[in-house]
Amino acid sequence: MLVTLLGCWWLASSHAGKRMLGFWCMVASNALWIIWGWHDEAYALITLQVGLLALNIRGIVKNEHAAAPSDRVPSGS
Repeated sequence: MLVTLLGCWWLASSHAGKRMLGFWCMVASNALWIIWGWHDEAYALITLQVGLLALNIRGIVKNEHAAAPSDRVPSGS
């Protein structure tokens, strides 16, 4: 749960690097919850965490694209 809270804290940052750290914390958190869910046979929890994992991976990809320099050539030259 602490990993989830730390990840959420960093996800709220306006700095791309801290957001990326937040997404990776959330991915680790998803894995930890899945392990716990597997141990306790909590299949609804596992299903939820797999869905949240997909959303966190989407966030990582979108955050990387937002932080990457633009490939566009400035117009008007």
